[in-house]
Amino acid sequence: MLTRSHIDAVVRAALDEDAPWGDLTSETLIPADATATAELRAREGGVFSGGEVFAAAFALTDPRIDTTVLVADGERFARGDALATVSGPARGILTAERIGLNFTQRMSGTATLTAAYVDAVAHTGARIADTRKTTPGLRRFERHAVRSGGGHNHRFSLSDAVMAKDNHLAVLVARHGSVTAALAAALDALPHTTHLEVEIDRLDQLDAVLAVTARPGSPRGVGTIMLDNFTLEDLHTGVARIAGRATVEASGGVSLDTVAALAETGVDVISVGALTHSARALDLGLDVRLEG
Repeated sequence: MLTRSHIDAVVRAALDEDAPWGDLTSETLIPADATATAELRAREGGVFSGGEVFAAAFALTDPRIDTTVLVADGERFARGDALATVSGPARGILTAERIGLNFTQRMSGTATLTAAYVDAVAHTGARIADTRKTTPGLRRFERHAVRSGGGHNHRFSLSDAVMAKDNHLAVLVARHGSVTAALAAALDALPHTTHLEVEIDRLDQLDAVLAVTARPGSPRGVGTIMLDNFTLEDLHTGVARIAGRATVEASGGVSLDTVAALAETGVDVISVGALTHSARALDLGLDVRLEG
C-alpha cells in the first residue's frame, strides 16, 4: 500500500537524481518571480494511476506549487482529457515536470495494461495478479498501479509467504527423500497463519503435493498450487484433480492473446510478470504556460 512517507522518500530520491545541484536551465533562463500554469493531458486513452505521486513531485520541489488531480486512480480516460492542473512558481514547475511525468506515465501504463488483462478474463472467475518482477525500489508504485487497473497483488516480498519453487524443492528432496515429506516438514515448522504455495511444472508432480493439502478437520496444508507453463489440456486436468483442495494459480508465458483461454480452464489466479516488467509508459504530456 502506498503511504505518504514512502511516496515522499521515492520522489525525493528521483528529484535529487535529476537535479542534484539545482535546475541549471530554469535558474538561468526563467526569472525567479515568474509564475506558470500547466495541464496534464492524455495523448492517448488509458487508465490513470499515480495522482498522489505526480502531485508530490511538485510539492517537494516547491511547496508553493498547487496541484489538483482531476481523475482518480483507476479511472479510465480518453485522448485529450485533462488529468491534472498545476500552478505556481515557474521554475519549480519546470524542475519537477519530468519526474512527475515519469512516474505517472509508467504507473498509468501499468494500470492500462493490467486493465486489458482483467477485461480479457472478465467472463471467468479468474483473477489477474502481478509478480515480484518489479523495478527495484519502485515495487510499491508498480503494484499500486496494478491495483488501479483492477488486478491483484501476489506476495509483496520474500517475507510474506512461503513459495516453494523447483530449486527449493530440489534441496528439500535431497534431505527428506520426497516432495511430500519435505512439504510436511515445512508445514510443521511454519506458524499456522503462514501461507504455503508450491510450484510444479509437470502433472506427474501433482500427487505428491496434493498429499499435503489440507484435509477435513485440519486447516494446515499447501494453500496454493502453481501450475507453471502448463498446456491448456494439462491445466484442465490439473484443475480437475486439485478439485478445490487448494487455490490453483497458472503462470508462465501469459500474454493478452493467451490469457482468456488460460482463465477458461478454471484456474483461480493467473500471475503475469509482464504487468510490471513490460508495460509501456503511457503518452501523457504537461502543457506549461508562463504567466508572469
